[in-house]
Amino acid sequence: MAKALVVFASRTNQTRRIAELIAEGMRFENVDVTLVNANEVEKKGINLDDFDAFVLGSATYHGEMLQAMKTFLFMFEKANVEGKVGGAFGAFGWSGEAPGRIFDTMQNVFNMKMVRDALRLKSATLGGGVKMAQDYGREIAKMLA
Repeated sequence: MAKALVVFASRTNQTRRIAELIAEGMRFENVDVTLVNANEVEKKGINLDDFDAFVLGSATYHGEMLQAMKTFLFMFEKANVEGKVGGAFGAFGWSGEAPGRIFDTMQNVFNMKMVRDALRLKSATLGGGVKMAQDYGREIAKMLA
């Protein structure tokens, strides 16, 4: 069974909720998913080498990703993730740059095999957000098959 790690950084829990829905979509496709807050990855002793896919998300705050995700990306840079499947997501109020920056870093710096694009949602529950997040998870899972 393929294994995926979903890491999120959230301010108001919207990005956390999107992460949960993406994980749910991946589980629908029989992927073993670990969901963790970016602040807790090291604390929980998660070994990045154990995963086939990584889905990273952060809220956008004042045009930037949250510091917890920036810190995680520096740690992530040391892992051997080249060619692994990836996706990026995040919630935003106004501008929503964080998911795209995470996506570009995963694709261009870490050389990962990325899903079509980053998932940007204002809310997990507005405008079909639940289905969009679950479908994003399913799409990533299908890349693992």
